[in-house]
Amino acid sequence: MKTMIKSIALLSTAICITVSAMAQDAAKPKPSPAEVATGVINKATITINYSSPAVKGRVIWGGLEKYDVVWRAGANDATTFETSKDIKVQGKTLPAGKYSFFLIPRESGTWTAIFNKEPKQWGAYKYEEAKDQLRVDVKTKALAQTQERLVYKINKNDFALEWDKISVPVMVK
Repeated sequence: MKTMIKSIALLSTAICITVSAMAQDAAKPKPSPAEVATGVINKATITINYSSPAVKGRVIWGGLEKYDVVWRAGANDATTFETSKDIKVQGKTLPAGKYSFFLIPRESGTWTAIFNKEPKQWGAYKYEEAKDQLRVDVKTKALAQTQERLVYKINKNDFALEWDKISVPVMVK
């Protein structure tokens, strides 16, 4: 009987410690929290789901995020881009649907934006060019101030990724 009581006491203590640790973890801010940007462009509802990393004093472009390599355009899962209607992106048709969204950063300032037909991906590790629905070139713009956390903004004619000292606007009609 004493052994059973000791076992129950040990188990109860272990459960309390585990629950306490889980509560502490939940209270900590995530390094790259999940975010959603939603807006309407020419009657099409646009929804971008992404994880938002911070600069944290790091060299982002050409450092953390290499040039000339497909990048998930956020952190964790690949960023997803969803449109409720067919739209024109940089003058090319993108059918209504949900896509993973990637970028290829380039030192020249002309980057490639990619809408891939496989929306559920972890990062860009299993990215397949053969599944691209659309690729377009976009020109970056310098930001006046550093944007610490990666953010997507949807305006009436475009959406843009802003992070560090770069804005990547993508025209939509």
